Amino acid sequence: MGSVLVNKLGKIEINKHVLAQLTYQAAMESYGLVGFSSKSKGIVELLKGENATKGVNIIELSEDLIDIEIFVILQYGTNITTVANNIIERIKYTVETYSGIKINQITVSVQGIRVK
Repeated sequence: MGSVLVNKLGKIEINKHVLAQLTYQAAMESYGLVGFSSKSKGIVELLKGENATKGVNIIELSEDLIDIEIFVILQYGTNITTVANNIIERIKYTVETYSGIKINQITVSVQGIRVK
């Protein structure tokens, strides 16, 4: 299932996968982000292509309110707090602008650091 927006003409259903893709695209524009990682214990792997949205978890709180949790790998030498805040701002702006769905909370879990 996904989020549902209702207006006077009908309803719009947005699949969770679409929200995950919006989140992925917005975050990847941030400087210092290498990519997304899988939510696994132990070994951290960099996700690419179609699998990249597996590093995004969309939690529906109501039909028009969501929480977003992402698992990322950052570039060595960048300020983790600054990069994470930048990612949060980009995701919030992009998802709310394009989907019309409000975001309650965004959690950025840094799974690793990669030297380029």
